[in-house]
Amino acid sequence: MPTDNDRQTAPDATVALAEELIARRSVTPDDAGCLTIVAERLTAIGFVCEFMNRGPVSNLWARRGDSPPLLCLAGHTDVVPSGPFEQWRNDPFQPVQKDGMLYGRGAADMKGALAAFVTAVEAFVAARPAHRGSLAFLLTSDEEGDAVDGTVAVTDTLRRRGESIDYCIVGEPSAVRALGDTAKNGRRGSLSGKLTVKGIQGHIAYPHLAKNPIHLLAPALAELAGTVWDQGNAFFPPTTWQVSNIHGGTGAGNVIPGEVRVDFNFRFATASTPEQLRHRLCAILDRHGLSHDIAWTLSAKPFLTGRGALIDAARAAIRAETGLEVELSTSGGTSDGRFIAEICPQILEIGPVNATIHQIDECVEVAALPRLAGIYRRIIEQLLENDDVCDDA
Repeated sequence: MPTDNDRQTAPDATVALAEELIARRSVTPDDAGCLTIVAERLTAIGFVCEFMNRGPVSNLWARRGDSPPLLCLAGHTDVVPSGPFEQWRNDPFQPVQKDGMLYGRGAADMKGALAAFVTAVEAFVAARPAHRGSLAFLLTSDEEGDAVDGTVAVTDTLRRRGESIDYCIVGEPSAVRALGDTAKNGRRGSLSGKLTVKGIQGHIAYPHLAKNPIHLLAPALAELAGTVWDQGNAFFPPTTWQVSNIHGGTGAGNVIPGEVRVDFNFRFATASTPEQLRHRLCAILDRHGLSHDIAWTLSAKPFLTGRGALIDAARAAIRAETGLEVELSTSGGTSDGRFIAEICPQILEIGPVNATIHQIDECVEVAALPRLAGIYRRIIEQLLENDDVCDDA
């Protein structure tokens, strides 16, 4: 078995790669050459790289080995826009180290984790070139955007080819206060609707000749806002329903509108299904006698990873590298794990602290990057070196 010294990934290697990636202005969906950098390094250690680009989006599927189990490292090279340059302490695409922090757009979300993926795998393959099982990378430049031509395009291709994944680590920034304190073992689903409630337009001085849809909707809206959709469960909070936009009226001050439009969203747990939520909402609208149409969009199904080989390996790796007992969480929005869950039963999101993601002066602790690479490498070692790995439901 490797010694503790063998396990250490050179700090400069991970940090240097993170800086190289941050320097690429890869604002969604532009990859700006980041995947080429990664693919060249993976090819050099025996990976077969496939670019599965779709539209303006760059996608990379890279695999080493053809036997089970398959451990996939997943993430994205794209970043959100920087915002006003003048508000940054430095150019957001010129990585700068200061006071133990690495600043730059994507430092935490998620070029730091991507660099740690690469250096962890390089170190593992150098030590174990004939390892059991297989390793893969699934990377996209379309996670921060519409996410319609990115990871989902790769998983669709893999499904058509009959390929599945046994374990997946997504490098999203999961930690709250310190590296290793939190990992995401699931995410809520997202079900959105565009509701149109119909009335009769008319002059505001003659309300008896019109039917105001805003007034008609108001009692139903209050009931929807106060409805308890479910109680959640041991892993998920209760389902929530929120209105994001309301629009009614022609802009004139003397016209009763003929319709009102409402955009809403369910963030739902595994305690409810999309079909149940749709049925209950429509039942409330019908009970209030509303004439309405709804356009539904299911953008994410909930997914959950229970106890098994991946969680056990992650707990041990995080404990060894940080001394912390990781907390499992399903909080926050969603991630590309929702697409990978269609072909992979065990998914964990493990990454750096998320406190500055999408903010001005996004940053990550410099010392955390080699430790993150160490966590990834230990997980890989546990899953691809140990012949006695078992999965307990």
